Amino acid sequence: MRKFTFKTDKFTIENGVKFFYEKNITKFGNGAKIDAPKNYIGKRAIILVCED
Repeated sequence: MRKFTFKTDKFTIENGVKFFYEKNITKFGNGAKIDAPKNYIGKRAIILVCED
């Protein structure tokens, strides 16, 4: 299990995180997508959208 604390120290994830993946969101038709490794198909994902 990993523990992540973000820059603001106001947000922490520490519940069963096995892999941390950061990727830019890209346009896909009328929507958007995030590419991820196929060995994670069917797994639960948590998406955090951050201000730039």
